[in-house]
Amino acid sequence: MKNKVMNIFLSASLLLSLTACGGENNSAEGFQSEAVDETSQSASDYEKKRVTIDGTSFKVDGKELWINGVNTPWQNWNDFGGNFDESFWDSHFAELHEAGVNATRIWVNCNGMSIVRLKSDGTVQAIDEQHWTDLDKLFELAEKHDIYIMATLLSFDHFKDGNTGCDKFRTMISDDTATQSYIDSYVIPFVERYGNSPSLWSIDLMNEPDWVHENAECGKVGWEHLSNFFAKCSAAIHENSDELVTVGLGMVKYNSDKYEGNYVSDEFLKSLGGENAYLDFYSTHYYFWQNSYMGYPFEQSPVSFGLDGTKPCVIGEAAVKSESGRTPEEDYENAYNNGWNGVMAWTSNGVDDCGSLTELMPAVTKMRDMIKDKIFPLGENL
Repeated sequence: MKNKVMNIFLSASLLLSLTACGGENNSAEGFQSEAVDETSQSASDYEKKRVTIDGTSFKVDGKELWINGVNTPWQNWNDFGGNFDESFWDSHFAELHEAGVNATRIWVNCNGMSIVRLKSDGTVQAIDEQHWTDLDKLFELAEKHDIYIMATLLSFDHFKDGNTGCDKFRTMISDDTATQSYIDSYVIPFVERYGNSPSLWSIDLMNEPDWVHENAECGKVGWEHLSNFFAKCSAAIHENSDELVTVGLGMVKYNSDKYEGNYVSDEFLKSLGGENAYLDFYSTHYYFWQNSYMGYPFEQSPVSFGLDGTKPCVIGEAAVKSESGRTPEEDYENAYNNGWNGVMAWTSNGVDDCGSLTELMPAVTKMRDMIKDKIFPLGENL
């Protein structure tokens, strides 16, 4: 988006130069005024639509926002820089908006070594240009259909045996020099490119790092490395943009002092990365196998579930087709009534057997009708 703004100014300057040589100064001034107006309008739209945080609530233009969300993690694995299907994303965003969905979580890199190419020492060799081209279109389509995107930059899949780059990603996250290379080459360019897009709601630094820590097949990387990575990435994002940052933990176990400890707390991250190292909100995941260990989040408050109560809290993943016996309508409504700031069911496009928008439709449309002013605080059709 900053590139677009710069292009506007360059175009305006060129027009001024050309018309001044021909003695048509009034025409040039008109072009300059028009360009400035367009830039100002773009900035105004961004400020109006941008999601901010007030205490433990999301706000848009001073009005409360509740995330009536979904996961559309991928359509074609590693879509962006791979097999990006523009027509799918265009039609699916339209379908989501019509159903009352205001946000979706998308894995912008599922495990693609061809997207972020690393050297053997974990430093970045190159970022695929097609990745940026596809993401440009994705954010354009999201803005067209008033969908907020939570962009997930990495997943435990990057670190998993069988992925050709698993050793390189394990090195990248465990070595400060390699981590900084990733930040400088990818994280900062990402927020510089999309940080002024009103459709980028937040950045999820990694999908379910729990398994990178726990599972031998993902390297069993220690929290001292994972949390250090999150600290340095979150600080860089906060220092270079206004974007909100989270981590999609697979379970509350590592997000709570009630269990193993909160490895993404402000205190811990700031001790590793300085004052700008923190998450803006929590987005813990939940599946029913966790019930006997950690309870059922939809029927209790975030604090009762084990979160610290200092930030907005979203259930970042939960199966549409749960084994709990509750319906999605019950879960979404109960989450709202118990003080959660949103729910993002897995998935909207049926990438596995956890369900799709077909099964989820009664829940998201019910919430749309029940609290429409919080789901579309600026109006349904902007």
